[in-house]
Amino acid sequence: MFTQEKPENSVGIYPLMPQTWEAVRVSLPDAEREWAKLHDFNAKAGQLCLLPNGQGGISKVLAGYDAAEGVRWAVAALPNKLPRGHYHLCSDWSDAEVLQASIGWGLGYYRFEHYTKPDNKARPVLYLASAQQERAKAFVQAVALVRDLINQPANHMMPEQLSVATAHLARAFDADFSEVVGDDLLAQNYPAIHAVGRASAHVPRLLTLRWGNPDHPAVTLVGKGVCFDTGGLDIKPSQFMRLMKKDMGGAAHVLGLAQLIMQLQLPVQLRVLIAAVDNAIGGDAFRPGDILATRAGKSVEVDNTDAEGRLVLCDALAEAATHKPDVLMDFATLTGAARVALGTEIPVFFSNNKALTVKLQEASASSEELIWNLPLHRAYFEQLNSRCADFTNSGGSYGGAITAALFLNEFVPDTIPWVHFDVMAWNNRDRAGRPTGGEAMGLFAVYDYLDTVYRSK
Repeated sequence: MFTQEKPENSVGIYPLMPQTWEAVRVSLPDAEREWAKLHDFNAKAGQLCLLPNGQGGISKVLAGYDAAEGVRWAVAALPNKLPRGHYHLCSDWSDAEVLQASIGWGLGYYRFEHYTKPDNKARPVLYLASAQQERAKAFVQAVALVRDLINQPANHMMPEQLSVATAHLARAFDADFSEVVGDDLLAQNYPAIHAVGRASAHVPRLLTLRWGNPDHPAVTLVGKGVCFDTGGLDIKPSQFMRLMKKDMGGAAHVLGLAQLIMQLQLPVQLRVLIAAVDNAIGGDAFRPGDILATRAGKSVEVDNTDAEGRLVLCDALAEAATHKPDVLMDFATLTGAARVALGTEIPVFFSNNKALTVKLQEASASSEELIWNLPLHRAYFEQLNSRCADFTNSGGSYGGAITAALFLNEFVPDTIPWVHFDVMAWNNRDRAGRPTGGEAMGLFAVYDYLDTVYRSK
């Protein structure tokens, strides 16, 4: 996808918007200007014009893009549209913008081809200086990892396979890996994780990865790893169960983010916790009305077995909090309510810390990745009231993303800066560099935040 060589026949790519096209147009030779006119090129988003060089090759590539989407996706469609050969960017972009565009170019190569014949045709390569190339590859590989894990069908991505993927990542970066499996979850006091996963032949697990210098600031990531979600005894309708292989998307996100942190050597002490279960229907499935114990010692009445993600997360968060990290982040495909509020393409986040919220919003702007804060409106917690337990796992018809976040908030002390991401983890439509299927959401913004806060320390 990238090369450090720029041969003489390398073709320039000109990313253009309608307002910048005129200056380029008048600078073109007459023949090239007329060719662009003949093909009605006016730099609208998605337009592509290959200017001939007179020897049967390409002189220049004119590519229209939408400024509202940012430079990251400006050339992301081109790896699938340009003939093989060497290319380089011709723009007045800053080094940071060139890096983002190059990441988009790399993501334009993404294919999930694990179960089909791979497309091995030669593709175009983009010139990129070596220092930027390594960073661009790190982001591309992290996003690809998230997508690959989510796109795996459930029969190839159950808790044991998620364990293998986590262990493989740990080995690649000389990190420590451990897991608590099956009934050992009860012996070691992770009762909620066990309750959700106990009915499946694929036994539940708590996966842990540790990396970094213990003297560095502590960053802990927690991921929801529900490898398939039937809804349990409150079974989902078939149209809503169809994509539930993606319910381990939170786990995929924290593994992708962990890989990025380790590959770019961020000076932090990293800990990753993944609650990996299969929410199956069986004779030993947990039931509506059951009262479950949790690691934090709080009792939870099960209002709905399809609100299982928060149950597995609560034990993992309680464990994460015991180490008092400098920042605690969890990722989960948690609620349909978040999708109703903001649609499928905007990750929702909640935080118990105003300073952390502000910094994440700043990172959203600087990384050109939209994430959106919703309030931890504590008055809504009464929707989780129970007559026979400390609280229920769901309740009420409104504000479902907020009540889910409030439930998780019960397991994180106010003294620990915490952020909860509620993500779709799936693209419902094809866009340049973002094919239909599993998707990393919030990864650019979160890494920008982490890099800004901890790289300078």
